[in-house]
Amino acid sequence: MQIVVTLDCADTEAQANFWLAALAPLDYRRGFHGPPYLSLVGPAPAPTVLLQHVPEPKQGKNRMHLDLDFGTADLVSEVNRLERLGAARLSEELSEHGFRWIVVADPEGNEFCVFNPPNSTNAAE
Repeated sequence: MQIVVTLDCADTEAQANFWLAALAPLDYRRGFHGPPYLSLVGPAPAPTVLLQHVPEPKQGKNRMHLDLDFGTADLVSEVNRLERLGAARLSEELSEHGFRWIVVADPEGNEFCVFNPPNSTNAAE
């Protein structure tokens, strides 16, 4: 079984550059490229991110989004890194049931979350 997450975008090359840099700690690389598609492939079992060129701009809130755990408890530093790549911070740190996250948007406005899962010391929250 394979999971592919498809992201509509206006500029697949620019989005590929952003997402490859954003996902660099997870070892993603370019995969299949055949317009209107460009895939970004991570090590198994990571899902493939398929960038799909579409003519219409993003409208409204994403109904599905990526939640990315970069393996660090320092969410602010990770979000600062993503902002330097062109992302926009959409929230301050949020928390629920021991999970902590910050909502961010890629350069085309697609929302995603940078999160940290609960650990044994805060799992009861």
